[in-house]
Amino acid sequence: MSTTLTKGASAQTPTSKAAVPVVPLLNNPAAVPVAIAHPLLLAGLFYWRFNALVADPVSTLQIALPIVASIQVAYAVLCLPVAGSQGVKTPKKARLGGDKKKGDGSPNALTRLTIRPQAAVLSLLLTTIVIPILHLLFVLFGAPFLTHSSHTILCCAHFAILAVFPIFYVRGIDTEALQAVLGASAPLDSTFGGLIGAVVGAWLGAVPIPLDWDRDWQKWPVTIVVGTYLGYLVGTKVLGALFYGKRWAITIGPKEE
Repeated sequence: MSTTLTKGASAQTPTSKAAVPVVPLLNNPAAVPVAIAHPLLLAGLFYWRFNALVADPVSTLQIALPIVASIQVAYAVLCLPVAGSQGVKTPKKARLGGDKKKGDGSPNALTRLTIRPQAAVLSLLLTTIVIPILHLLFVLFGAPFLTHSSHTILCCAHFAILAVFPIFYVRGIDTEALQAVLGASAPLDSTFGGLIGAVVGAWLGAVPIPLDWDRDWQKWPVTIVVGTYLGYLVGTKVLGALFYGKRWAITIGPKEE
């Protein structure tokens, strides 16, 4: 048995996978510069506040959370398609009584003015609901249970804003799409790649904590936060770009007689 990355329909053996589309970045004059600035802003903010994070994790994470949330919301609204808009094509000709004027109640205008901000707010609310679930998962994987509760909650909040919020924004509450994401069968893109990167980064970030190095940055949850941010940036910009549209596929070879 082996796990490989396959592209397009070759990995879509179950019919349900074909219904979960890949999520492309928007291609418009506003989206391109924002997509470039997005990782630079997150990396710059993290680098700028790293010493403060080591000295006082709770205060630093609390102050940075609304800033990171604002960056993520701006990135989602300007660069990502809102849930339900993927693959929806508007007819070029819908004339019964004449041509429609541009910008006169068009779907694109309505999407920009109402649907995207509403989707962002709803996605933030759903992300907030997920934070206690992430806290439980973190505890099950070794986070302190009776102590450092505020540290863990804030770490989970940053993880959720980075990796979970974009998933809700582009997938909504579509159970089939969310199951594909949780089952790692969704196609790779910037949002799913960011989630995978954040998960792997947070897991690897726990490695230095028990080592006997006596460094200030080894205390909880500094290395987890570092791994989450690095993993998210790598997953979004590298994994989501190099393997865009590919899916995880498990192939079982024939038995040799």
